[in-house]
Amino acid sequence: MSKDRPAPCKIKEIGGKRYRCYFELTLSVIGGKWKPIILYHLSLADAVRFGELRRGMPDVTERMLTRQLRELEADGLVHREVYREVPPRVEYSLTDMGASLIPILKQMQAWGVEYEDFLGGAGNFDGEGYERPHQAEADAGRGCADRFDKA
Repeated sequence: MSKDRPAPCKIKEIGGKRYRCYFELTLSVIGGKWKPIILYHLSLADAVRFGELRRGMPDVTERMLTRQLRELEADGLVHREVYREVPPRVEYSLTDMGASLIPILKQMQAWGVEYEDFLGGAGNFDGEGYERPHQAEADAGRGCADRFDKA
């Protein structure tokens, strides 16, 4: 390695995770297409049932949603509460550690707004059903981004 570049970090291992740097550790927990979206949806309410999550993310398969929820639960970001009733009810919520990711997700959302503008998308998606970058709370429920501000 040259003098200008640091040597690669040694591998750390803890909690079943192997990583060299904190970026790698963070991405091993929240990386992928669905985990940030699941965390976002869980930030919108105190507890969310599986069916509600599924309806909020129509492109995810049940199998993938189940898998991602299990991984988030195993990593300590999501709490799964099973109610012993007929029919059985299961609710998911964020743990304190999971909730601590919401400001980071808000920053990622803000970057996405800027990047959409950079790509030339500013004003192209103002119609009904599109996510709005800075919508007032009075319009909550129309677009998914505005609900972030309530978390």
